[in-house]
Amino acid sequence: MKKLNIKIIFQMMGFLLIFNGAFMFISAGISLFYKEDAAQGIFFAGLVTILIGLLFRFTTRGFNKVVKKREGYIVVTLGWILMSLSGTLPYLFTESITTFTNAFFETISGYTTTGASILNDIERMPKGILFWRSTTHWIGGMGIIVLTIAVLPLLGIGGMQLFAAEAPGPSADKLHPRITDTAKRLWYIYFGLTITEAILLKFAGMGMFDAANHAMSTLSTGGFSTKNASIAHWNDRPIIQYIITFFMFLAGVNFVLSYFAFKGKFKKIINDEEFVTYFFNIIGIVLIVSLVVYFNADISKTPTTTQLIAHPMVHGELESAFRHGLFQVVAIITTTGFVSADFTLWTPFLTVLFFILMFFGASAGSTAGGVKFVRHIIMIKNGYLEFKRSLHPNAIIPVRFNKKSISQDIVFNIMAFIVLYLIVFAVGALGFGLFGLDYISAVGAAASSLGNVGPAFGSLSPVHNYDILPTVGKWWSAFLMLLGRLELFTVLILFTPYFWKNN
Repeated sequence: MKKLNIKIIFQMMGFLLIFNGAFMFISAGISLFYKEDAAQGIFFAGLVTILIGLLFRFTTRGFNKVVKKREGYIVVTLGWILMSLSGTLPYLFTESITTFTNAFFETISGYTTTGASILNDIERMPKGILFWRSTTHWIGGMGIIVLTIAVLPLLGIGGMQLFAAEAPGPSADKLHPRITDTAKRLWYIYFGLTITEAILLKFAGMGMFDAANHAMSTLSTGGFSTKNASIAHWNDRPIIQYIITFFMFLAGVNFVLSYFAFKGKFKKIINDEEFVTYFFNIIGIVLIVSLVVYFNADISKTPTTTQLIAHPMVHGELESAFRHGLFQVVAIITTTGFVSADFTLWTPFLTVLFFILMFFGASAGSTAGGVKFVRHIIMIKNGYLEFKRSLHPNAIIPVRFNKKSISQDIVFNIMAFIVLYLIVFAVGALGFGLFGLDYISAVGAAASSLGNVGPAFGSLSPVHNYDILPTVGKWWSAFLMLLGRLELFTVLILFTPYFWKNN
């Protein structure tokens, strides 16, 4: 194996920092528009970030443009870390968040689209900072690396290694033979859906600033809100919650299928096994949750800290039960993490159900975290076929997905992923227990951090936040967020000794 192409790694780091700084300038402009003192701090944060990026580029001129798999894994993992490190600067320069640990936690929670927060009073934050906070979601949603190769098609075909390492799910479907064109098409869809949702939310009664921020958080399946009560702030406007639910659902669909929808190829969508499973699972689970909420849960219960009140009598108890059930099921399955009520107070049955949903994930090729439906489908099918193989040991019985045979290599890869995911979850929960969390909180924090969900259970329920974690607990949670967002292998492979061997 050849030596690492160090220069291309630093070149890509430079590009990422320049992009990050440019988005900081946009946030500074928002802050300036609202005549905030924070505008200067955000501007200087962007300036410093861009200068460091230019330094990286200048010192590694004359680089080899070929990207191999090893460089791809390093660029993706280090890219997320470096973007998160530089992303702390607007918080620190404006003193909106005063400690580096808290600033890094908030930033990596944004880029990984987890939505876990350490902020105790979001509504007191400068609007420029809130916009930057949502921007980290939006950048991270479709992937920093995909953004880079969409705008700067520098790497050509070699960029496929980056896309494969970055794309969520077990495979990276391509819309076009050139990876740069694929990335551009995905971003056009992503950008278009974001603008559409923002306009709809504005007409539904949100202010333009809130609408733009929530659109970015929704399409990225992130969950950062501009309000302390999250989407529960608009519980008196059901239309807002239905709009956000619809776009959360779309964000959880493979963006390749969204492209086919725009092209009018609806047959590809209805014949996609993962989409059908995703759709009907949501319908079935929503019906169960809505009925349990309607007959058993007190959705009018009002926590004192974030005022997560459901107002069931205003719009009818049945409608309210359905709306909140629908909203929370879609929010957790897509790992968006928005809340319209404190679902941990509904019933113990639903608490356990929502915990299980944290391991679902949405579709591969979406912005959602979690395991993804395609992996569950293939694992269930393979498990079922084991009964047949036991009766017919000499028969070749392949697993089929979308009417095509799946190679055993893919099946083994998925099995390894799920086993590793459960091991990391168990180790993550042990870590949180070691850092002082009770059992329910530790298990919930591990599932939520690794699945990039956001709200958890116990002391990390929707009416609380992650500021209660000790410093080491916040770094542990941040590490799990990164592992989950990059789907384990991309990060963990860097810790294997053979990855670094030159032969």
